Amino acid sequence: MTRIDKQKALQLRLQGKTYTEIRKELGGVSKSTLSLWLKDVVLSDAAKRALAARTKEKSFAGILRWSKSQTAKALKRKETIKQSAAGEVGELSDRELMLVGAALYWAEGYKRPLKRNGRELIAHYISFTNSDMEMAKVFLKCMTRICGVEVSRVKVEARIFKHHNADEVVGYWSRELGISKENFVKTYAGISSASAGKRPYNRLPYGVIQIRINSTDLFHRIMGWIEGLKKSL
Repeated sequence: MTRIDKQKALQLRLQGKTYTEIRKELGGVSKSTLSLWLKDVVLSDAAKRALAARTKEKSFAGILRWSKSQTAKALKRKETIKQSAAGEVGELSDRELMLVGAALYWAEGYKRPLKRNGRELIAHYISFTNSDMEMAKVFLKCMTRICGVEVSRVKVEARIFKHHNADEVVGYWSRELGISKENFVKTYAGISSASAGKRPYNRLPYGVIQIRINSTDLFHRIMGWIEGLKKSL
């Protein structure tokens, strides 16, 4: 290495350059050589600040690159796991669909017996309420395929909010569920006092629907499914 290289290295170090930056400018100078040349260099406060700033900047850039790399790996892993898990499900048998329907109603259906003046009524109906279209599809499929309910007997009520267009909401659910708009018996606007001001106004882009089927026997059948699930666990 030449004396000029050493002098240049000293100048750059006094400016607050890092060893990596100096090696790039000089080219071919080893880190051990630089350490030997610069071991006695005393940096000014300004150079120390510049060096600290450069080191911090490079450290942050390295962390950012690592973070992006880890994020990309995590996203790829997520998709791999999801695709593998989706393949584990396969096509549901009638019995499996029945169990899924029972579990959905257990979670999201109206299960309390209807009462009047403190006495349980003889007649009951199925009432499943949700905002998730896919979940509603699965429950409806259970009702039609497993329980033999004709689509014409399925009634739907839609709850919308002030930012919704009633016709668009009904049209969306009608298309997705494969149910005629004639099956929609009621559309009402509003939000419960408990939820007012606590949720983003657009959290439910298509409101909430209630799938309703007037059938006392089917109500008791589903209640029986749920009891069976409880006993089997």
